Amino acid sequence: MNVWGSNPPQKRRDKLYIIAEILDIAKDGVLKTQIMYRANLSFTQLNDYLEFMLKVNLIDRIVERDKEIYKATPKGLDFLQRYRELTGLLKSVNENSKNNVKVPPPHLLKRNHI
Repeated sequence: MNVWGSNPPQKRRDKLYIIAEILDIAKDGVLKTQIMYRANLSFTQLNDYLEFMLKVNLIDRIVERDKEIYKATPKGLDFLQRYRELTGLLKSVNENSKNNVKVPPPHLLKRNHI
């Protein structure tokens, strides 16, 4: 079973999807290694994403008891909510047409559960 439960994993995740996934994982604050394992990213990939997300203020790095905690900022949570809304629209379009649009896993599509 994959991290999404019974849904099959996507073959390739795009950058916005991975950013949304990291933000979802870091909603309440989390260690870097937890993000790496839960988002299924290499150490190098994770560092690249975190560097970008810190630079554009989507995520904060907080030091607590000599540990670095990463937590989504209000701007990051807003990004996550908008991402969910847009992917929800794509999902409804996909359900009403024959187009094969990739849709993220359900936990990223939840509304107002940031």
